[in-house]
Amino acid sequence: MINSDFTIPSPSFAGAQKDVPLLALSIAWHPDAMRIGEQFLWADPSTPLDLSRFEPLFRRPGGEAGGLAYGGISRAPLRITQSQGGIVIQPSGNTRMALEINGNDISESTFLSHEQITAGAVLSLGRMVVLCLHWMHCLPRDNPVDGWLGIGSAAIATRDQIRQVAKTDVSVLLMGETGTGKEVAARGIHRLSRRAKARLVSVNMATLNESLAAADLFGATRGAYTGAQTARSGLFAEAEDSTLFLDEVGNTPAAVQPMLLRVLETGEYRPLGAAHDVRSSARLITATDQNLYDTGFMFNQALLCRLESFTIHLPPLRERREDIGTLIAHLLASSNLSTGVELQLPASLIAQFILYDWPGNVRQLTHAVNRLLLLLPGEPAPDFYTLVDARADAARIRPATGALSSVARASAVSGRRRLVDLTQAEILAAMEKNDWHIQGAAQTLGISRPSMYKLLEAHPQIRNLDSISLEEIRQAMVDCGGNVERCASRLKTPAEPLRRYLRVL
Repeated sequence: MINSDFTIPSPSFAGAQKDVPLLALSIAWHPDAMRIGEQFLWADPSTPLDLSRFEPLFRRPGGEAGGLAYGGISRAPLRITQSQGGIVIQPSGNTRMALEINGNDISESTFLSHEQITAGAVLSLGRMVVLCLHWMHCLPRDNPVDGWLGIGSAAIATRDQIRQVAKTDVSVLLMGETGTGKEVAARGIHRLSRRAKARLVSVNMATLNESLAAADLFGATRGAYTGAQTARSGLFAEAEDSTLFLDEVGNTPAAVQPMLLRVLETGEYRPLGAAHDVRSSARLITATDQNLYDTGFMFNQALLCRLESFTIHLPPLRERREDIGTLIAHLLASSNLSTGVELQLPASLIAQFILYDWPGNVRQLTHAVNRLLLLLPGEPAPDFYTLVDARADAARIRPATGALSSVARASAVSGRRRLVDLTQAEILAAMEKNDWHIQGAAQTLGISRPSMYKLLEAHPQIRNLDSISLEEIRQAMVDCGGNVERCASRLKTPAEPLRRYLRVL
């Protein structure tokens, strides 16, 4: 069963299709940054899916549903149908809209295999809107973990694990490639735990001096080793009633590993030179990008068994391409290099970001976005390989469009218009041009959706739906043959609230 108001399958549908992944269309980029991250789930693949300016409806969990509503996207739909081993995308013959799949222009039916969708396929519409086609193995839901962003199944599952283990005191092992967000996950676990009021204590084991690592961790008495002029407390003592995060735990000196094992087994440790054990209440989280299970690595396997009481495998960015647009938008907004002007980046550049394999994962993506902010004001516009510093690594990206056009360069640095510069005639014309859809009109005017609402409320010729009688609405629907957009135009009221109102009549 599908709730057409929200486009997200209901729990009853999810139960009926428990082991069947759903094709998701996720907005990876949109001129209105607030739309990035919204999704549509194709719940019934036996029925063709038509994709146009206003259909289907995209949304976030708990958010308002709406079409893509960008003026550069055709009203004439392209059609997506299920095919053996994948899907077929059929462009409309009645549109001049630019359409690209994985950076390649298409004008005829194109097949995408199940494997291509698993890898994350990129569909660019009108050179400004980018969708990522991918499989969802769970329903979208709001399960926030501070700093851990993403809309796909992998991100949701990771946040679920973080939230689940945060309620306990068991030790956690975070495993993942460099740059996948292991420290972010550790901080998320700590902030959601009962220890959140205390400061998280962190150390990178690779930075510890091998001869002093035991003293750094467990403390030492005066004279315990050469140069120990005073007694010192260690990191375990500092993390009392808090969380101790040991990053790059695979670099723990061999002599220290049995000491860590003893803390995990007994909850006690002995500072160097001390005569008595000390009880520890610290909760331990460790992280590594190494294969500690490799017998050639010589890591204490008994210690590993204790560390992995609960293991979270953090997915690399290439396995969650659907999250890249959300991450870019967040990085652009939060970077200390940001000018505060909302950038309108071309779809070709975003497609390249999504298609790249990112060997350095989120850390490398962060560096690339910072380079983008530094280089965008200049000429010529930066190309993708300059941003990722990967000219010698071009094989990591699937084919995509090349250098940015002059139009794209101009749009990349353009900001939004000021509300005071817009005339009432322009506002009314934008609503008419976009069939009285608010989002489309906002895009035409170059303003945000919230700003558009303010203009509509103040416009003397645009009517609030509450001020229109039921009889007038019914008569307009009859005169317009049931077409909501034509009815909205006649009544001079936005189409979205009118459509919702008609559904409950």
